[in-house]
Amino acid sequence: MSIELISMIVLFVLFFALLLWGVPVAYSIGISTTVTMLMNIDSLPAITSVAQRMTTGIDSFALLAIPFFVLAGELMKRGGIADRLIQFAKSLVGSLPGGLGYVNVLGSMLFGAVSGSAVAAASAIGSIMTDPMEKEGYSKPLSAAINIPASTTGLLIPPSNVLIVYALASGGAASVAALFVAGYLPGILMGISLMLVVAIRARQLKLPRTERSSVNDIVLYFRRSFFSLMLLVVVVGGIVAGIFTATEAAAIAVLYALVLALAYKAITFKDLPDILLTSAKTTSVVMFLICTSMAMSWLFSFGGIPQTITNFMLESLSNPIVIFLVINFTLLIVGTFMDMTPAILIFTPIFLPVVTELGMHPVHFGIMMVLNLCIGLCTPPVGTILFVGSGVAGVSVSQVVKPLTPFLLTMIVILVLITYVPEISMLLPTAFGM
Repeated sequence: MSIELISMIVLFVLFFALLLWGVPVAYSIGISTTVTMLMNIDSLPAITSVAQRMTTGIDSFALLAIPFFVLAGELMKRGGIADRLIQFAKSLVGSLPGGLGYVNVLGSMLFGAVSGSAVAAASAIGSIMTDPMEKEGYSKPLSAAINIPASTTGLLIPPSNVLIVYALASGGAASVAALFVAGYLPGILMGISLMLVVAIRARQLKLPRTERSSVNDIVLYFRRSFFSLMLLVVVVGGIVAGIFTATEAAAIAVLYALVLALAYKAITFKDLPDILLTSAKTTSVVMFLICTSMAMSWLFSFGGIPQTITNFMLESLSNPIVIFLVINFTLLIVGTFMDMTPAILIFTPIFLPVVTELGMHPVHFGIMMVLNLCIGLCTPPVGTILFVGSGVAGVSVSQVVKPLTPFLLTMIVILVLITYVPEISMLLPTAFGM
């Protein structure tokens, strides 16, 4: 058995052992990578190599967009934008049977899209919607079960930090602009599918509908939320039109969100230090995950793992349908215990060569991968959004699992459609010549 193979076995065994032991993901990645490097070269060069790869891994202009979008999301979360978007959503769909369930989904889609954060959407929309939904006959576990998967739609509908991370991990094979445009149809499709599940549950439970909004009310709430919605047009439109890069768009989003939050009088200048501190903490966690994951990705390339897996899958599983199924199943398992950012950075270099060899476009694979890992955010034992949504609703995770199951099954159905119908992801990028 070669030293390279032994090293890779040690890497994976140690990594998963550390995760099971409760070590944070970033530390598990960094420790297992360093130990594996020590097996191949002397101690000082090994440690130096890991440190260098961690540093160069985040030395990217595109990654500057992440702290800006995190700050923009925090400003929107505290800036009264969620309330306005929910009122607008309620005026549109609140009169349908079980209307507040639709409002939860649509509000999460809108807020997740403008903030680019599933955690922000889950906490902001969940905290606002839980009590009104309970008064309308929704149990708290059901309310949380609707909010949790709906919050992940913002990771597909741009601007999205994880799509930027995937663009980095793809090595330039997929541009941020193309990924942003590609995410619209899958994100909207997932939102509509979740609404269909809400409709079925509303009929089963005979949930009430709210009073129908007049045209004047719809116009009023649209005007109130207009500038919040315009953020999408400014950011994504500017990127697609080539006016500015994703990083410049993120900086513009911060300025836009700050002006909007101050204009709404939801925050004052005294609130800014706390907002900046919270954003800095979130950014530091994300960037540390990225730099350790990039070191592990380099180690994969050093050991020839992507090439080995590509050759193995193409030789042993010649059917593309089966290969895509195996990749999706693997990512679904990975998503249950690993956060989305390191999962994208670690597994993109492994699976991207396989799918491109079979003719799948890197942008298509990126959307498929992000949607797949969105499901992992909603599942135990490490589902971030599952815990956030349950905590906001004031219920335990075990109470949420049963009502959440139909929504998860629906997301898996949409994942299958996205995987085997590439036009859903590629229609808009193709139309824009990307």
